[in-house]
Amino acid sequence: MSDTDTSTKIIDTHSEEEIRINKINSLREKNVDPFINTFDRSHSIDYILKKYETITNEDQIDTTYTIGGRLIAKRGHGKAMFCNLSDDSGSIQIYINNKLVSNEDFETLSMIDVGDIVGINGSPFRTKRGELSIKVKKITLLTKSILPLPEKYHGLKDKELRYRKRYLDLISNPEIKNVFKQRSIIIRELRNFLDTKDFLEVETPVLHNIYGGANAKPFLTHHNSLNQDLYLRIALELHLKRLIVGGFEKIYEIGRVFRNEGFSYKHNPEYTLLELYWAFSDYNGVMKLTEDLLAHLTYFINKSYKIKYKDIDIDFTPPFKRLTLSDALKQYADVSIDNFDDLKNKATELGIQFNQKPTRGYLINEIYDKLVEPNLISPTFIIDYPWETSPLAKKKPNNPQFVERFELIINGMEIANAFSELNDPIDQKSRFVEQQKEKEAGWDDAHEIDEDFIESLKYGMPPTGGLGIGIDRVVMLLTNSHSIRDVLFFPHMRT
Repeated sequence: MSDTDTSTKIIDTHSEEEIRINKINSLREKNVDPFINTFDRSHSIDYILKKYETITNEDQIDTTYTIGGRLIAKRGHGKAMFCNLSDDSGSIQIYINNKLVSNEDFETLSMIDVGDIVGINGSPFRTKRGELSIKVKKITLLTKSILPLPEKYHGLKDKELRYRKRYLDLISNPEIKNVFKQRSIIIRELRNFLDTKDFLEVETPVLHNIYGGANAKPFLTHHNSLNQDLYLRIALELHLKRLIVGGFEKIYEIGRVFRNEGFSYKHNPEYTLLELYWAFSDYNGVMKLTEDLLAHLTYFINKSYKIKYKDIDIDFTPPFKRLTLSDALKQYADVSIDNFDDLKNKATELGIQFNQKPTRGYLINEIYDKLVEPNLISPTFIIDYPWETSPLAKKKPNNPQFVERFELIINGMEIANAFSELNDPIDQKSRFVEQQKEKEAGWDDAHEIDEDFIESLKYGMPPTGGLGIGIDRVVMLLTNSHSIRDVLFFPHMRT
């Protein structure tokens, strides 16, 4: 099929689209391809901006550069024109004059619209108004855009539309790109931190026969060939601990987990989780590692241990505050962790729904979520939980009613959760049985019994500290983003 074959023409009824489609057809009739296969750029825009930031309007630069990007503004008419060109690294003004380019190129320019992707050859200069620009010697249309960009001065402001059409958000609001670049840098540096401490990155299955490792509702799917229901993982924990049984001693995984729950500024059904396991350590060793890791990331990104999130100053200087769950409930909810009636009355007062026989663990979790967590702003480790709330954590030797567990709370958000991992298969089985009772009593998020995991523990797992960190929430804090949707390229939205 030739470029001029009329069967390649696109038909559309919208006026702006139709104008641009007519241009595509006109270009093809002139054997100009409006969708070039490739283009060899010599440099990024950022390179030119930095290299020539000190030149004056009297300097003559003879070096020719080849750059490419999206045309985001177009001004002027007739024999001269100023435009703005943007690539992944930045934006620069370009100047086009009919005396500097071929007649063919200048004619092609009339077919180029804001939003098109173009390549140019030209030399840097500074205008009389002081703006570093590129004097164009040749311009090539690389990709013709059919839909116009959002209106220049108002842009794409509607939050929901920005989330639904992230590609348009990135074009219209280039500052959002920086958030995602920072996200990438944070994850890369997190890996670097753990790698230098001899942790090994591993991968474990996303599809699980039995869901576990967290108190959460799973997504259910079906494997047709096996005719078997499977769950999208709600945590990475149980497979990673099998690897500790197998002889690995310092491992981590960064991966997606899926929880069939509601939306909020800090919840998305699909999110990124770091989990690590450290043999021959416990929750104290992991606690120190956690504060060192987050302090390091904070300083690496912000060049300071102190950040401003919204209008709040948060200090990541280690060591972080430590507070037992018992003391936290007393301080913020005015209830005793050991007084069942006290807990039940407080839950009723808060409007928490429960059946006639709620468990102590359920009441503690619900009261904690409503009254304790939202009040913790500075990095705070909440430590030592009742065993009923933590079926995978090891009991404290001097007080077996509590387990060696911590949660790290920052600005009212759980950032990390960690245990001294339970490695007694008999105790683990009995905890799972208790969780089944919780499930039957109405706590849908309770664990199921994973017999294969229990069997793995019977072969022996060394003392181990385990940690989970919500990556998206860390990125929220370090980039001053106020919703988890602002740090996810494609957050889930109602259809």
